[in-house]
Amino acid sequence: MGYETKTIRIAMNGITGRMGYRQHLLRSILPIRDAGGFTLADGTRVQVEPILVGRNEAKIRELAELNKVSEWSTDLDAVINDPTVDVVFDASMTSLRAATLKKAMRAGKHIFTEKPTAETLEEAIELARIGKESGVTAGVVHDKLYLPGLVKLRRLVDEGFFGRILSIRGEFGYWVFEGDIQAAQRPSWNYRKEDGGGMTTDMFCHWNYVLEGIIGKVKSVNAKTATHIPTRWDEQGKEYKATADDASYGIFELETPGGDDVVGQINSSWAVRIYRDELVEFQIDGTHGSAVAGLNKCVAQQRAHTPKPVWNPDLPVTESFRSQWQEVPANADLDNGFKLQWEEFLRDVVAGREHRFGLLSAARGVQLAELGLRSNDERRTIDIPEIEL
Repeated sequence: MGYETKTIRIAMNGITGRMGYRQHLLRSILPIRDAGGFTLADGTRVQVEPILVGRNEAKIRELAELNKVSEWSTDLDAVINDPTVDVVFDASMTSLRAATLKKAMRAGKHIFTEKPTAETLEEAIELARIGKESGVTAGVVHDKLYLPGLVKLRRLVDEGFFGRILSIRGEFGYWVFEGDIQAAQRPSWNYRKEDGGGMTTDMFCHWNYVLEGIIGKVKSVNAKTATHIPTRWDEQGKEYKATADDASYGIFELETPGGDDVVGQINSSWAVRIYRDELVEFQIDGTHGSAVAGLNKCVAQQRAHTPKPVWNPDLPVTESFRSQWQEVPANADLDNGFKLQWEEFLRDVVAGREHRFGLLSAARGVQLAELGLRSNDERRTIDIPEIEL
């Protein structure tokens, strides 16, 4: 007796962008396709068929031919209304996303999307309501929780390694070239507020789910934003004014599931040069131990192994602080985080169940970004209210 094979047809919108192409197509959907799909617990084989969607016909056709994708289109509405399409994925500009997701869900399509899901909290909540009413499986990319470093960090939390958690501190970012002499590594719209750009809008939605997924509820925010580089050059070499913040410095009050208060602090900047092991690092300090995690690596130091530093500014440091930490093993084969979440989401689609990282979680991310910007404008700490659908 042969097992059933189920093919899921996925419309991938905005696939010409950096993240959409590299992470979602090249490192997620194509590897799943080329491996012949994946197998469910009941033996069902799930296969995927991508359909590339974008506004630039020449570029979409070229990517389709390059990656042996048989279907592509420049007509997003037609693809959304195609009864053979099961899932609509969106990685387009933030300003266009909400309209796409609404159309897709109202057409009965499951959705998987980058974030932020909308430019305003009101619209993000509306999306969550539509998702709930439509009954489709809605997933929002929470890729950082699938990164090996943060998987290890979460495991330490689950094992009680830290004792009572006191604080979490994050450092993120790198130097994005202005674009005049060396080309910028990020698209120019990221630095124009009117096009949906901005560090707070971009990254606080990530930090919300990272903090929620590792520590607990985010209760308040106090943020300071900055536009450190006021002038940049776009993809055509044309000078433009940066109207969006390129750095955001946030302090957060958190609460663990056990009711303990934790202080969070995350610095995010596109105008910082890296002196750390990875592009993003988080350090958790607790009464019984501490750990530092990046994208891949995680090191820890137990209370019993904590040395006793002595402050003496008159003598050079003789001990190597980094060597006093022990690496945390993976103890598992940790695949690409985007691919892992895609597979989890598609399993939920087949099962007809809710994805654990959905539109309500995304709305909380938009809420944190909105309140972070408001905190900067009003120069005060702002409590975060519960979202009600």
